[in-house]
Amino acid sequence: MAKARVRKMRRQVRHKRVRRKVFGSGERPRMAVFRSLNNIYVQIIDDVQGHTLVAASSLDPDVRGQVNGGKPKSEVAALVGSVIAERALDKGIKSVVFDRGGFKYHGRAKALAEAARKGGLVF
Repeated sequence: MAKARVRKMRRQVRHKRVRRKVFGSGERPRMAVFRSLNNIYVQIIDDVQGHTLVAASSLDPDVRGQVNGGKPKSEVAALVGSVIAERALDKGIKSVVFDRGGFKYHGRAKALAEAARKGGLVF
């Protein structure tokens, strides 16, 4: 239990360090990623106004219908990345700032980012 608490605290410190440098504006909002043990969540946020513009997660019905409980987590993250790119382009958002949320740019976070880039987002 203590190891999990320390790991979470270290991630939060890394996230604060990243957030000092990464700021989303109206023309280039921030794409924030959070991953839990089983799911992955992503939001595109305008930090100036404090509003979430677009959101997607592995719990969305669009993604759930394609997953059917049998895909690896990195493939699910790639699906979420393509969904967020599609929704962002529908709202007129073409470029974002990537906020990895204190997680390493590896595995699920990397799969999500690459799928979003492939979907048309620029960051």
